[in-house]
Amino acid sequence: MTESGEVREPLWLIAANVVRFRRYGEGGQELRPGTKSFRGGSKVYVIGGYGGMAYEGVTVIGRGRHTGAYITIDMATRNLHSFRPALVRSPAILRRYDEATSGWYGDETREVSEAMATLLAVKARAERTEHWRGSPHPDPCRCHECLTLTPE
Repeated sequence: MTESGEVREPLWLIAANVVRFRRYGEGGQELRPGTKSFRGGSKVYVIGGYGGMAYEGVTVIGRGRHTGAYITIDMATRNLHSFRPALVRSPAILRRYDEATSGWYGDETREVSEAMATLLAVKARAERTEHWRGSPHPDPCRCHECLTLTPE
């Protein structure tokens, strides 16, 4: 509901999941589950981006690792995967969205959200690759790329 008591219309946002494990430390030889704020695999909703058109980082809403309450934070795009459009009806998420964005992103259609999700997926994959360029993976490795490789 809005301040005037009206029911808020559903909103197309981009849903994503936090990577199960991320490389960390000197040369990316350590693995950490999820991020400091979110458990690995947590579902989050992208409500904005920064870093120009490159979307080096995004603003997301999701349930926090420690409290389980919804939080709004900025995080690196490389720590997310499985970007997809989602029609959000949750009053808690819509309320946080309105507080964080002042409505600048909310008139998107499913098609626009699909296009943005595709762009973010490509960007996240490229950032994960670029961030640890030249560093070998730890052995055994459970980073997102290694977990999603299909055996040949």
